[in-house]
Amino acid sequence: MKYELSKKAAGISIAAAVAFSSIGLALNSPATEVEGKKNEPANVIMMVKDGTSAGAITLARWYKGEDLAMDKILVGGMHTNSAESAITDSAPAGTAMATGNKTNDKVIGLLPKVVNTEGAEMIEPVEPEDALAPIANVLEGAELAGKSTGIISTSEIQHATPAAFSAHAPARSHYDDIAEQQVYQDIEVVLGGGRESLNTGNTRNARKDGENLLEVIDGNGYDFVETKDELLNSTSDKLWGSFAPSALAYDFDRQAAGNSEEPSIAEMTKKGIETLSKDEDGFFMFVEGSKVDWAAHANDPIGIISEVLAFDEAVKEAVEFAEEDGNTMVIVVSDHGNSGITMGNVNTSGTYSSIPVSAYIEPLKKAELTVEGALSKLKADRSNMEEVAALYGLDDLSEDELEALKTAENVGGHMSDLLSERANLGFTTGGHTGEDVFLYAYGPSKPTGLVDNTDLAGNMAAHLGFDLAEVTEELFVNAEEAFEQKGFETHIDDTDAENLVFVAEKGNLKIELPENKNVANVTQNKKSYEKKLEGVTVFNGEAFYVSTKAFDMSK
Repeated sequence: MKYELSKKAAGISIAAAVAFSSIGLALNSPATEVEGKKNEPANVIMMVKDGTSAGAITLARWYKGEDLAMDKILVGGMHTNSAESAITDSAPAGTAMATGNKTNDKVIGLLPKVVNTEGAEMIEPVEPEDALAPIANVLEGAELAGKSTGIISTSEIQHATPAAFSAHAPARSHYDDIAEQQVYQDIEVVLGGGRESLNTGNTRNARKDGENLLEVIDGNGYDFVETKDELLNSTSDKLWGSFAPSALAYDFDRQAAGNSEEPSIAEMTKKGIETLSKDEDGFFMFVEGSKVDWAAHANDPIGIISEVLAFDEAVKEAVEFAEEDGNTMVIVVSDHGNSGITMGNVNTSGTYSSIPVSAYIEPLKKAELTVEGALSKLKADRSNMEEVAALYGLDDLSEDELEALKTAENVGGHMSDLLSERANLGFTTGGHTGEDVFLYAYGPSKPTGLVDNTDLAGNMAAHLGFDLAEVTEELFVNAEEAFEQKGFETHIDDTDAENLVFVAEKGNLKIELPENKNVANVTQNKKSYEKKLEGVTVFNGEAFYVSTKAFDMSK
């Protein structure tokens, strides 16, 4: 299987350098940064602030009143397009960064079917037989290289971006498959939301296949924690933290609660580093600040600021570790823009040059909660609408404004619009946007300049000491083709539609490979045993792909 991108990884231009300098952001990393590897092992911390446009960063910086931790490690920019669109979804964006390959909308860790993006980043079409074939991600390469790995997210851990760094599925909505693959990948640290996808139940994302993954997690030796205190007090080398049924709360809302049992993203990041850095062979850790994207979809400036600032604290933790370690590369980037947020809107077209920063920030400072947090306090009859609006910074409502909120079909959207109007903020969309995003990095081997999202995977893999194409060849072989070449008869056992099994038989040997797991069930001469594989078996909707270890039993 061959799939190569023609990429332009040019260094940053003089004009771009001047532009960055003019807004007070350094292109060079801190003076303490080492130029080359100081010691082994090599580590990578990959951090994604989902759906974060440049305007969101600027607004959060003004709100904070000082530079962000990210500002100190700004090194360039990144293209974000997918294989089929100038504006990407998180699934193909995550796949590009994790595997080095563009793919299609909603696809996780598989090659694309459709390639039609034109322009500076020409992408070669995929051979029909390779469409939707799985490709290895950096986490899988790190595991194969004997390193410890981790994924951290403030959304469900099965959400698109963490999924792209740990699983393979034709659609990001396949939480059952994604959760199962994550559990069977033997990842050492998993922290975030998504508890409902680990067991059966009546909720939207509860498992449909009948498997209790909580029992599997326990059997695999994890310390399973559900509160901040349990997380911080754990001394285990294998740690699975599941802090909410779905996504974690916005950080402003978490802080306002006072007694929240959820950890911050900075606390999860620090604990992840503490746990993974025990491995003498090094580690790879992925961290996502998920809900900047969610707030941007809602055009909620308070939610955006909340999550950018929380994420920036996690960046601070990562860079502090990298500075001390000397051989850790940190990459920080957004997977795509969202909402087109701007300081300035149609009301400021003729007056922007005389509007002070305070006119944008002071209305926002009045808010105690995000839209989501404020609405959680709203009574069903909306009788406390005025009090709830005040929690979101909307004080001194006129009678017309209050009545509009009480009768609005989308009260949250109306609240966001009112606050944005008061703060002179603009939004162009409730969806994603296609502009380049800032690239931040620190440490030896760090990427610099204007890069494509696909460049990051190879950069991380090289620092960690493996080749992703070789990892793909080792982990994902077309099972039907390979087994039949060895004289086996094959079929897919779909007796249980939620638990498909690939079956290969020859003489007195029968090999069963269940989807999403890293095991093979072998029967030979009426004796049965289970064999552990490297990586998980993937079913892409049409074909099974398995590790080369699955063929050790077929000789």
